[in-house]
Amino acid sequence: MAKLPVFSRRSLLQASVFAGISGSLAKNVSAIPKINGPKIHLKKGSVLLFQGDSITDARRKNRDAPIPSDQVSMGTGYASMIASTLLLKNPQLDLKIYNRGISGNKVHQLANRWDKECLAHKPNILSILIGVNDIWHGLQGKYDGTVQRYEDDYFALIERTRKALPKTQLVICEPFVLRCGAVNEKWFPEFDKYRESAHKIAQSSGARFVAFQSMFDQMLSYAQPHHWAGDGVHPTPHGSALMAEFWLRSVLA
Repeated sequence: MAKLPVFSRRSLLQASVFAGISGSLAKNVSAIPKINGPKIHLKKGSVLLFQGDSITDARRKNRDAPIPSDQVSMGTGYASMIASTLLLKNPQLDLKIYNRGISGNKVHQLANRWDKECLAHKPNILSILIGVNDIWHGLQGKYDGTVQRYEDDYFALIERTRKALPKTQLVICEPFVLRCGAVNEKWFPEFDKYRESAHKIAQSSGARFVAFQSMFDQMLSYAQPHHWAGDGVHPTPHGSALMAEFWLRSVLA
């Protein structure tokens, strides 16, 4: 008999409410770039791994030894909401879902921990959302990286993954920001170049692409930027639920 999901009732209800509200909006999203890459397939025993920065991290616990498909280990963001949906809809598949995002990470920091916190899990599906810190930390004077370094480091990371795990299905998510909080005109047009690089990497690597920025841009006709991400970078529960709904529609629909 398949194991039951270990998410708490409260977290499941919260995720379901937000996903229901945001899901109805997601159906009206238009003009989203065509999703490239092959359809992602779930199979019995599949391992799904989410990697990235604080947007993925979302205050997860059990950082040194995360428990697969455990709400505490998954955090409170979009990755947790995706996991709850997949586990509830596919109990027979006995999925193992991990969140190994770390707040503040840039691409080169993913690379530094890739063997232990990605390759060792041998994911069947690997979803990566990275990029906002590569520009934000530069604007704060904490990092001297460039779009070219972001792109080069990202290409190298994907190539390394392909060599170690040639059958892993890749999902590359578009980095996003909303114009509020910490995000002002100083971010542009440079930030759009990071988005373009992420799309280029997805195309060249045959990965599924999730156009988060394009999605949020469409959602501004329903609510102001701070409704989706209070500081312009980190999504609110509404923003996270919308991301989860859109990821599922983009990757598995």
